[in-house]
Amino acid sequence: MAVPKRKMSRSNTRARRSQWKAAPVALTSCPQCKAPKQPHVACPSCGTYAGRHYGTAERTEHQG
Repeated sequence: MAVPKRKMSRSNTRARRSQWKAAPVALTSCPQCKAPKQPHVACPSCGTYAGRHYGTAERTEHQG
């Protein structure tokens, strides 16, 4: 594994980390109800995705 030979200065470290930005969440409109939703995810308001209706997902505890 490679190990740095010299200590990286504080300004270089901060300049490198300045690019670590969170990207905004992409939103599209639902074709059924026109509510904003994330792409490739079922609509949280009406529960449809790709022309199919999915009910609310209920969490089940793992038995084992």
